[in-house]
Amino acid sequence: MSEQRADEDREGHITETSTLPGGRAAEEPPGGDRDPGSGGGEADSWATVKVVLVPEGHVMTVAFAIGLSIQELKCHLSSELRVPVEVLQISLDGRVVEGKQSLMELGVRPHSSTRLEMSSTDPTTHPLRPLRPPENDSMPDVISVRVQTDDGVFQEVVVEIERPRQQKAFVGGYRHRLTGVEYHHAAIQTLPKRRTDRGVVVFSRDTQTVELKSQAEQCPVNASTQMRGIGCYVSCINDKLVAPGNYITAAEYHDKRLRAVICLQSFARRWLARQVVDQLRKERDRRLAWLEVQKSRGTQEKEEQLRDRQRRWMNPQRKEDLNLMYHALEKWRCEEEQQINSSMRGAERKAALCLLLDQETQFIAAIGRHRIAVQENNYDKTIRKFLDKSAAPHQWRAADGRLIEMDSQHTIRARELQDLYNNVTQPAVSQEQRLHVLMTLKHTVKEHGCRLTRDIVDLIDREVDLMTRGMKTASLEGLRKRISTLFLQYIKTPAFNPEVAKLLKVPQNPSQLKNDVFLCRSCRCYLSSANFSPTARPRLSGQCRDCARLDNISGGRYDLSCYNNMLRRLRDDEQQLSDDAKIPFLLQVEDLQYLVEVVWASRSALQSSSDLYNLVFVRWDQKRDWSPWNCILLSKEETSAHVEVRDVQKTYEAAFIQRIEHKHMLAQRHFSSCPVMAEYLVSRP
Repeated sequence: MSEQRADEDREGHITETSTLPGGRAAEEPPGGDRDPGSGGGEADSWATVKVVLVPEGHVMTVAFAIGLSIQELKCHLSSELRVPVEVLQISLDGRVVEGKQSLMELGVRPHSSTRLEMSSTDPTTHPLRPLRPPENDSMPDVISVRVQTDDGVFQEVVVEIERPRQQKAFVGGYRHRLTGVEYHHAAIQTLPKRRTDRGVVVFSRDTQTVELKSQAEQCPVNASTQMRGIGCYVSCINDKLVAPGNYITAAEYHDKRLRAVICLQSFARRWLARQVVDQLRKERDRRLAWLEVQKSRGTQEKEEQLRDRQRRWMNPQRKEDLNLMYHALEKWRCEEEQQINSSMRGAERKAALCLLLDQETQFIAAIGRHRIAVQENNYDKTIRKFLDKSAAPHQWRAADGRLIEMDSQHTIRARELQDLYNNVTQPAVSQEQRLHVLMTLKHTVKEHGCRLTRDIVDLIDREVDLMTRGMKTASLEGLRKRISTLFLQYIKTPAFNPEVAKLLKVPQNPSQLKNDVFLCRSCRCYLSSANFSPTARPRLSGQCRDCARLDNISGGRYDLSCYNNMLRRLRDDEQQLSDDAKIPFLLQVEDLQYLVEVVWASRSALQSSSDLYNLVFVRWDQKRDWSPWNCILLSKEETSAHVEVRDVQKTYEAAFIQRIEHKHMLAQRHFSSCPVMAEYLVSRP
């Protein structure tokens, strides 16, 4: 049998034990043995802490982990005493203990007990008083139990007793018939459920009794039943003549109330109807305004397209603009030739065709001259852009969103070469400035000895010699252009300017260049893959970009700008619908041209509109991603109605659906030879 004894305070006060910090169950002995496999060390062990409240002398006993700090002990005791933690001051043997120290640092051992003193720095405002008066306690809160662990070995265990705040009713249980052991329900062994505080006292005598009140009442005017008689006069000045009114039956009363209710309902329904009509009117006005905006937007888009096309005709700047001019020239030639063949015969027809050929030749020459001028202008812009990229500092975004720029020794070198190139190519300078620039260039390139630098130095010496002899500036243009060209080649060499290595299209490693070379079937030249147009087919096209451009100018003269706009709009729409859109970005302009011209015959699927600038590709089934086998070619006006269709099988006719599926089958057969596109033959929802 284990022995049990009460652990009373040395000063005779009954101790008060608060709820354990850290959420430890009240039944767990603070000094009991811990499981070795539970993961806790010596700092996780518990000790009994007796806190003496000064000057009251009341003792609070707390089971506390010795690894926790004094500040955490203050926080726990402040919640028990309902005082701020700032006013609490704990001392040990007359010395104030700091809040960051732990019980282990104060010398407290596991499963032992210690005595601390706690006082208030502001005893007037926040005195330390126990919440439960000592006279209400009839037994201690902490007891020591002697437990036999082995044969002849006893160990004392500190057990904390937790008192319930209220007595729970016994709601029954079970008793073993053989042994007589009683088993209670789980509700008896758990803490009682606290009632929510509603702010009103519901368990009191005032809420359960009826308040009675007696009060005498007197009429404001005395009433009497005295009548006139002999010797008695009663005045009739205040008398009133009361006539009976019409008697209202219950049916008449209810009928009157019913008419009043019907009147109220009619006015209420009229108000509700007005609200509904106003809402419908607002929606109609909003719809009409939206349709007007869409109509004006479509008109503006068409006008913008016409203005853009006219601007490209009048001032072409890109290859697509030149193709547009060649396409317009071919269209004009076909119309003129058809008119000549239909209206003329014999020698007159031959003369008109020769005149037409001369005019076409003049137009082609004019377009060629303009193309050369545009190429020169674009070449200068390309060089400036290339130098700006090589001299740009390294940039990245910081964690707070700021843009950080950093210059390295390579970017500084590239910026110096860029400034020197701008000075060399500057046309209008004086002779002294030109000589200064040439000397600077000469000292710069002489840092590296090679054939290129020697050629530059020789040309610089030749220009200086000619300038000292008084040669005219116009005669030196060719020499200066050679110097600028060789210096640009010097800048593009990674050995002299390391920053340009990442901007060169041709890799400097010969092994990489060998694996990225293809043969052009037209010019029979070996070129890198960057000189070929990418397609969705399994391999590159047989012609390089230059041969394809010459072939288009001499033969077909196709204008692919409309297909470029169509592909750009398709990619923007699909990117808004889904961030994982891939197939529109795999297609190229030639692939979209094949879809439009061969599969869909360059016409809308609904109204047969043939204006390519007004046709767009949308999804056939809105639940699946866009693909050549899940698309439909419509005009911009028809697109808004089709995107609202949820089930195409119920909306369109069977013949129309069969025709669309046939076009999907043709597109699927065309793109099935591409390994990358074959993965998406079945569009996933």
